[in-house]
Amino acid sequence: MNYWSSPHYNSRNSYFDRSLKRVEQDVLRMGALVEQSFRLSHSALFRQNLEAAKQINDLDEQIDQYYRQIELDCAKLMTLQAPVATDLRVISAFMQLVRDLERIGDYAEDLAEFAIKLFPYPPHPCLPEVAAMSHQTQMMLAASLVALADLDATAGKRVKEMDDIVDDAYDRIYNILAKKSDVQGVVEPILLLGLSIRHLERMADHATNIGQRVAYIVTGDRS
Repeated sequence: MNYWSSPHYNSRNSYFDRSLKRVEQDVLRMGALVEQSFRLSHSALFRQNLEAAKQINDLDEQIDQYYRQIELDCAKLMTLQAPVATDLRVISAFMQLVRDLERIGDYAEDLAEFAIKLFPYPPHPCLPEVAAMSHQTQMMLAASLVALADLDATAGKRVKEMDDIVDDAYDRIYNILAKKSDVQGVVEPILLLGLSIRHLERMADHATNIGQRVAYIVTGDRS
């Protein structure tokens, strides 16, 4: 059952209800910005779109503004509105969830910087695999945000299953990069790609966290 349509929700203080719903909408807006930032970093890294890389800084400022505002709004609801246990669960999950979104946004900004540094070098042979890893991570983020919008616990838990593909890709690409013995010239491109796949793996972990937090909001179960 959707949290917002539950009997508990319908019987409560209308000001609190509106405030909590507004926080949820801000979380979704922040999530949309993070998705956009991730898409731009992908374009910068795999299509050598330097204009996309330059746009991410402005987006990251907006993401950080949402992050600070949502944390402030949640703190106010917790301290001024005396929420019951169910509401506290939702508010605390939102506060944790936006930290995950903020970290994904920061990683996207880093990926854009890696793209700029990689621009002078020829594409590495494993770049298509890294791009596929990035696509899978973006799908995880999108799925976690859809689960949040629908407050769908099953969809939230399903994101964790998608993470196995990213973990396998990380292990495979890392081994390719780490065991390459015939490196000619500078090693910077290999180091940057190693950092890139590590960032993507961490972004997938944060997307998994978001899905699990959605499940917790709906069910109260942390497993």
